[in-house]
Amino acid sequence: MDTVELKTLKLFYRGKARDVYEINDNMLLICVTDRISCFDYVLPTLIPDKGKILNKMSAFWFKYISDIIEHHMISTDWDEISKIISNEENIDYFKDRCMIVKKTKKINIECVVRGYLSGSAWKEYESSGKIYGQKLPDNLKESDKLPEPIFTPAIKSMSGHDINITEEQMALNEGEEITQYLKEKSLLLYKKVSEYAYKRGIIIADTKFEFGITPDNKIILIDEIFTPDSSRFWDRNKYSPGKSQDSYDKQFVRDYLESINWNKQPPVPELPDDIVEKTREKYIQAYKILIGPK
Repeated sequence: MDTVELKTLKLFYRGKARDVYEINDNMLLICVTDRISCFDYVLPTLIPDKGKILNKMSAFWFKYISDIIEHHMISTDWDEISKIISNEENIDYFKDRCMIVKKTKKINIECVVRGYLSGSAWKEYESSGKIYGQKLPDNLKESDKLPEPIFTPAIKSMSGHDINITEEQMALNEGEEITQYLKEKSLLLYKKVSEYAYKRGIIIADTKFEFGITPDNKIILIDEIFTPDSSRFWDRNKYSPGKSQDSYDKQFVRDYLESINWNKQPPVPELPDDIVEKTREKYIQAYKILIGPK
């Protein structure tokens, strides 16, 4: 497990891959670790440099989509961040992993947008012809492109597992106005970035967003966006419907865990060295294709 912690700031929240610290009443410091989770469990094996890649990708996308919605990112400038944590013994570890963000009240909904039929949505469609209550055309194949991207929200259960819900259920929880606003913004975000990615050779099959409410009651985009942890990235040149696809995301790790017949209950298995290295390579490759060579 990735156990490098900040000592000079109070821990605000520990997620599967992110440790969040309180800077003051208005700002947080997000530190992205090399932890990786699958099937709602954090694996005991780290993926070297994963945290740096995810942090840099999110920073790039937050700037790219700022015309659609306000986001929580304030800064990733190391000079600024290093002053805040200057007394840390392991300060070098945190370089390129940290983001100063606005503090918000999180909306307890994962806003998922699907452009292609894959993962749990494919399994649902196979059994019912629907995706979480939404009827789809007949005779679609695994990985088929959907006629239009669709919005499929989810919530976290008490155990931490994702539970898919209908749009109507979301409206009952959050209200009709917030539901429609989050749906509209999620679809716009997906459209803009998926078109950009497609031109560069990556299909974004699906992705998820999280939102928060600021003290002045404004809804903004939070967490991470369009990373290999929050999205399915497929190789456009190898795309072939009717089967699972070559991906640049942690689906590779999920496939390995399925292949060893893990029952998705503790104890969580270690990853072998070759799976770790291939996963790291996929994350780096996605970054290079989408953002740049560095």
